[in-house]
Amino acid sequence: MSYPDSVDWQQPVALLIVGITAALFARGRLQRRRKFDFARDTHCGCSAASSSVPGQSIVFHARKGERPQVIVKMK
Repeated sequence: MSYPDSVDWQQPVALLIVGITAALFARGRLQRRRKFDFARDTHCGCSAASSSVPGQSIVFHARKGERPQVIVKMK
């Protein structure tokens, strides 16, 4: 029994899929991550300077292994 000639297209298609996957992984590894922006990443409008009351600010502070802190500053 011989290997059918009609399946010759499978090897190039499989190599193309592997190549595209490898390229996407390499792109994800080499691409720089953007800086965290509270307003953009959390969809919260409270960080905009125009909507806050002048002289007041809220600071959220948290580090791994420490208690989270919320500091309200009123001037």
